[in-house]
Amino acid sequence: MPAMTNQNEIRPFRIAIDQADVEDLRSRLAGTRWPARPRVDDWSRGVPVDYLRRLAEYWATEYDWRVQEAALNEIPQYHTDVDGQAIHFFHVRSPEPHALPLILTHGWPSSPVEFTRVIGPLTDPVAHGGDAADAFHVVVPSLPGYGFSDPSATGFNLFAVARAWATLMARLGYPRYVAHGTDVGSGVAGMLPVVDPDHAVGVHLTGTSAGTPFDPPISIDGLSPADRVRAERFNGFLRDGLGYFTLQSTRPQTLAYALTDSPAGQLAWIVEKFREWTDPAAELPEDAVDRDQLLTNVSLYWFTGSGASTAHAGYEGIQAWRAIVAQQRSAAPQPQSPPKRPPTGVAVFAADTAIRALMDPDGRIEHWCEYDRGGHFAAMEVPELLTADLRTFCRSLR
Repeated sequence: MPAMTNQNEIRPFRIAIDQADVEDLRSRLAGTRWPARPRVDDWSRGVPVDYLRRLAEYWATEYDWRVQEAALNEIPQYHTDVDGQAIHFFHVRSPEPHALPLILTHGWPSSPVEFTRVIGPLTDPVAHGGDAADAFHVVVPSLPGYGFSDPSATGFNLFAVARAWATLMARLGYPRYVAHGTDVGSGVAGMLPVVDPDHAVGVHLTGTSAGTPFDPPISIDGLSPADRVRAERFNGFLRDGLGYFTLQSTRPQTLAYALTDSPAGQLAWIVEKFREWTDPAAELPEDAVDRDQLLTNVSLYWFTGSGASTAHAGYEGIQAWRAIVAQQRSAAPQPQSPPKRPPTGVAVFAADTAIRALMDPDGRIEHWCEYDRGGHFAAMEVPELLTADLRTFCRSLR
C-alpha cells in the first residue's frame, strides 16, 4: 500500500534536468530551419533573422545550463500541494529575526528567475550595504502552469491563484505579509487582500498598464508630458502589439505545437517581449537584461513545456475575466462604498504605461514613484531601483 502524503507537506525541491534533454535542446537549435530574410530585416515585423540566429547559436554553444541550474539550486526551493496542484516556490528566510514576509509574483513571459537578483538584497540588506530594519523573508512562487508548478486543473484565474498564495503563506507560518506583483502577477497581488484581508497588509505593484487590451485608445488631451508619452506607448501597443495576446487568448493549442517542438520558436516568442517591453533606451534585449539570465528564463520554459501551458493559462484567464465582466454588465447596479484595502504602492519604470490620473483618479494610492530607467522586467533590468522602492514602501508597514 503506498504511503499517504500530508496535504500540507512542504517538500524540498531541486532542479535536475536530464542531460539527454540538454543535448536535445542543442541538437534542435543546431538543426533549426531558418526562414528567409524579409525585405526589411529589422524589428518592425518581429524578431530579425540575423539577430535570432546569433542568439540561438550562443544558446546552443556558449550558454551553460548546468552553471545556471547550479546557481538556481543555491536558492532554497520547495513543492507543496494546494487544491491538488503542486506549487513550486523559492523561499529564503532573512537572517534578521524581525524581517517582514514578502511574496513576489512574476508574470508572462517570465518565471521566478526574474527575481533572482533581488532576493539577496531583500533578505540580507546588511550584506548589500543596506539597513537591517529593511529585511524581508522572501517567497517567490511559480504561477500555475509555469516552470515546475502544475497547471491548474480548474483553469487559471486570479482569484484561485491568490487563494493558493494565501494558503502557501499560512502554511509557511506568516500571519502578516506584503504582496508584490508584476504583469499578471500584479493582478494576483491585488487580489490577495480580497481573499486574505486579515493577513495581506500591503500591496506593491509594477508592470501595470494604462488600460486593458479591450480598452479604446487613450486621449492625450490634458495629460502631462510624461503621461502623454505613456499614453502614446499604450496606444501603439493597441495598434500593433497585441498579436501574441490574440493568439494565446483564442488558439493556445495551435501555438503550443510550435513552442513545444522548436526552441528557436520559443526563443523568438519570448525575446520579442524583452525587446518591446524593456527600457526604451536599450537597443537589444541583452542591453536591458543579462543575456544568460534571459536565456535561463527561456530554458526553463523549454525544459518544462511551459510555452504551451502558459498559453493555455492566458486563454483561461481571459475567459474568466470576460465572464466576470459579462456578469457585472448584466447585474443591476448597486450603490457601493469603496472596498477596504491595505496600503498600496506602485512603481512605474521607463517602459511602463501606467498613468496615475487613470489608475488612481481619487488619489487613494499611498505610494507612487516614477523612474526614468527600466521597464516591464524591473527586477532583471534595475534590481537596485525595485529593491529600494520596496524598502521605502514597506517601512510604514513593519
